[in-house]
Amino acid sequence: MATIYDIAERADVSTATVSRVLNGMPGVKEATRDSVLEAAKALNYQPHASARNLARQHTNSIAVIAPVVANHFYMDVMRGVQTVVSDQEYDLLIHVPPRPEDIETRLDRALQPGRSDGLLLLSTPMNEEWAQRLLKADHPTVLVDAYHPDVPSIAIDNERGGYEATKHLIDVGYQRIGHITAFPEPPPAVERRKGYERALEEAGHSLDQEYVEAADELPFAFAEKGGYRSMRRLLQKDPPPDAVFAASDMQALGALRAAREEGVAVPGDVALIGFDDIELSRCVGLSTLRQPTQVIGKRAVEALLRHIEDGQQPVAATVLAPQLVVRETCGAEPEPETESKNV
Repeated sequence: MATIYDIAERADVSTATVSRVLNGMPGVKEATRDSVLEAAKALNYQPHASARNLARQHTNSIAVIAPVVANHFYMDVMRGVQTVVSDQEYDLLIHVPPRPEDIETRLDRALQPGRSDGLLLLSTPMNEEWAQRLLKADHPTVLVDAYHPDVPSIAIDNERGGYEATKHLIDVGYQRIGHITAFPEPPPAVERRKGYERALEEAGHSLDQEYVEAADELPFAFAEKGGYRSMRRLLQKDPPPDAVFAASDMQALGALRAAREEGVAVPGDVALIGFDDIELSRCVGLSTLRQPTQVIGKRAVEALLRHIEDGQQPVAATVLAPQLVVRETCGAEPEPETESKNV
């Protein structure tokens, strides 16, 4: 295969001049440029992809920072990401901090020059310090399941989802509605809890903090085990809640297991509703709020690729609406299943 040294010898110029011509850089006389291009064509020169990308500071890779990947929500989001990047010949570099306090270290690593062309940051609270770090690094970034006014983002309207879940339970007739959240609360959990509290307030129900339990399982509080332990604590209240809204389906599945072990009928003794609509939810008849997870992943990486190609893209926040899915666990008449959540 021909090299730039062969071209330089044939055109009788330096390799630096060949490099400038092949990379479209200014400062080369037109006659010299034509001579170099003619030599490259005569030699059938094919630039090596990795060398070309290195010269242009491109890595053909996208970094992803996620709190966990062994979770149905994030696996579905990553499926959506993968369907796009596989067609674009990008590699994914996935960073999973072992503890929440390690996110900053992973963020610094992902932003190092030459590490990646862009960054997807999943379900990570974006404080001002981190936002300024991203802006200073001038590294294309898209937030997923989080929001900051200065950083492109895509998310579900989590507050609306928490509101609709709780309002549905109120409309069915439940009075003592508990909530299983997460600790420390990631952005989605914070917003879902706000929706829960707003629905109670609008309906004239008092907010009883005794009926709010926070799962603190590490490395990921939205896990099934956290929901299980939180439900066990809720069922020990006097009186226990007659309905529970869990901030995730995995927590709801843990809560369902706890109720069954305690001999508590769902929905006969306590109604239950989750958030996500993972595949397992349909199998157990769990009422939930549906997120189009693969669509989120696709749109997020498509937006990121636009910012990689054009650094002048405007900052945009995309917010998708969740969909209430009524099944057996909330005590209402189940509704016919609609089309796939990822169409």
